[in-house]
Amino acid sequence: MKWVRRNFFKSLLVLGFLFAWQNTVDAQQIRVIATIPDLADMTQQIGKELVNVESLTRGVEFMHAVPVKPSFVPKLNRADVLVAIGLDLEMSWLPALLEVANNSKILPGQPGHIDTSVGVSVAEVPRAFDRSEGDVHPKGNPHYNLDPVNGRIMARNIAEGLSRNFPQHKAAFDKNLNAYLGELNKAIARWEAMAAPLKGVKIVPYHQDWTYFANRFGLQIIGSIELKPGIEPTPNHLVALTQRMKQEKAQVIIYGPQSDRFPRQLAGQTGAAVVRLQQTSGGSPETDTYVKFIDYNLRSLLAAVKKG
Repeated sequence: MKWVRRNFFKSLLVLGFLFAWQNTVDAQQIRVIATIPDLADMTQQIGKELVNVESLTRGVEFMHAVPVKPSFVPKLNRADVLVAIGLDLEMSWLPALLEVANNSKILPGQPGHIDTSVGVSVAEVPRAFDRSEGDVHPKGNPHYNLDPVNGRIMARNIAEGLSRNFPQHKAAFDKNLNAYLGELNKAIARWEAMAAPLKGVKIVPYHQDWTYFANRFGLQIIGSIELKPGIEPTPNHLVALTQRMKQEKAQVIIYGPQSDRFPRQLAGQTGAAVVRLQQTSGGSPETDTYVKFIDYNLRSLLAAVKKG
């Protein structure tokens, strides 16, 4: 009996030591909050064991209207670094959170705020800002993460931002960045070969978020289901869109977090295939990394084109 008690207390002592050690490791790790899973994955790849990364969104939300949770505030308050997609993609929900989080070091313009859009060639920058034209982004289309070549820029911005805040780890960040870019470059070459059948394919997305993806892989966007960005279609718009799809021989309708009601309706009237793609990684188990996410979208679209 004494032997059992002695071993029991030894086990407790070991567990206590491991718990204390883990808390020390966690305390030493750089606390990073990312706004989307793409950025969380990239930051983890670049920071490795030096970072503790969490994404505020899960990949299933419509990024222009993310449901805000009270738990977001303490996470932002404790963050050493915030990694954001920028170009006002998070404008409808992040600024209010930052205001109450009371963490000045991660505010825009501060060292702890990493904007991964820096250096991106931004598409669809409006000449004039007019809210009557719908949910227009004054800085341009913020869905640049859908072009994997922009993934290189995103990763470099993350590495630079981490090094700016924690220069003592710059060598590690640079080493991990180079390894990640090597993996991403191999994937890009593979995707460009895979996407050959997509060149010239005419598509109709639900929302104005597939420009970068279409430009990268040679797709042609002939219209969108929304009347204007963020504004649901009217009956007249759907009639005109149906006619144009028939004339142009559109092959695929793309939607994401939206309802499939209008996509299915248009498909029934035009014969186009319908495919649900993801705007960010993390929306399903098979897209838990940025590379897997791009791969999933490409494979799903190729299957839809073949079906159509």
